[in-house]
Amino acid sequence: MIPETVNIPVLLTLGFVIVAGFYLGRNMKWIKMPALIGYMILGVLLGPSLFNLLPFALQDKLEFITNIALSFVAISIGLEMKYSALKKLGAGILWIILFECVGAFVIVFAVLYPLTGDLVLSLIFASIAPASAPAGTVAVIEEYKAKGSLTKALYAVVGLDDGVGIIIFGFTASICRTLLVREAGGGEIDVMMLLFEPFKEVVLSFLIGGALGWLFSIMARRLKTAGDVLILLFGFMFMSAGLCEWLGLSVILTNMVVGAIVVNTQPHSLVSKIYDRLPMIMPLLFLLFFTLGGANLQVRQLPALGVLGIVYLLARSAGLIGGAYFGGMAGKVEEKIKKYLGLGILAQAGVAIGLSLVIKNDFANLGGMVPG
Repeated sequence: MIPETVNIPVLLTLGFVIVAGFYLGRNMKWIKMPALIGYMILGVLLGPSLFNLLPFALQDKLEFITNIALSFVAISIGLEMKYSALKKLGAGILWIILFECVGAFVIVFAVLYPLTGDLVLSLIFASIAPASAPAGTVAVIEEYKAKGSLTKALYAVVGLDDGVGIIIFGFTASICRTLLVREAGGGEIDVMMLLFEPFKEVVLSFLIGGALGWLFSIMARRLKTAGDVLILLFGFMFMSAGLCEWLGLSVILTNMVVGAIVVNTQPHSLVSKIYDRLPMIMPLLFLLFFTLGGANLQVRQLPALGVLGIVYLLARSAGLIGGAYFGGMAGKVEEKIKKYLGLGILAQAGVAIGLSLVIKNDFANLGGMVPG
């Protein structure tokens, strides 16, 4: 383990991470695993749990990389949401999203509450359960160049279910705050204002994403080369991520709307210029994103999860897979979408980590049994 007193330049650390991650991810194919598994293993090795080349203080400084990566993941999802293509998938996608989000929430709560006997703890775990990991899903799709109706359905679900998940989390967090305040014997709390917060976040994310997508489209139409379009796109993604951080909005929802506006309002020539350049930058962003994600894992604390962690994973998996299947039945989607889509949304990372940090910050002074 590298001592905290050793001050290694950030650029030297990032350079080593990129080179090591490139070769480790590339060699994952020999064990038939996606490259992102190699990136996460590298992160665990270099994180505070082992060699401490990526200490928590440095991870805080590099948090902007995570926001940039999520921004580009979200816009790539949005670019897949062409209305004509989604229309072919039908209302079945909406049924799947509703069933898998509600299913994950209900099953996790129903299993954890009898196990823990703690209402607030069970509600908090349940509220995080619907959130998926668009970055992981998109990374695997990009690596294996998957195509077809199942892939398009995955793109739609991993983007939109986070919107539903954020609304569920907002309502549940408000209820938990009320319960904790009452338990502590505190004063009155404005429940209506707390319930209004998730709606405000979603609406503002759509409005700002729509405005940025419209402005980008106007400016990008005048550019002739794909390289120029990419530079402009970087600028807008940086502004979008910054606005989301400043206003407390969802990076995923906002940038997903940007991509959806572009693909549904602009000619194919402009969209193809973005498609031509995104594959060149996404692998690097995925490498950094998942390495930092792995570095954030505290291996020594894993045993503390014990039975609770295992039960949560099993209950969440049952809710997502079962919900996707029954939602597919209700929506009468293709058999392969009904059978396999649930497996494609099991990954949980970026959004869930963000919601966990919200809980840690907002609930710190309320007391009660809240996961840290």
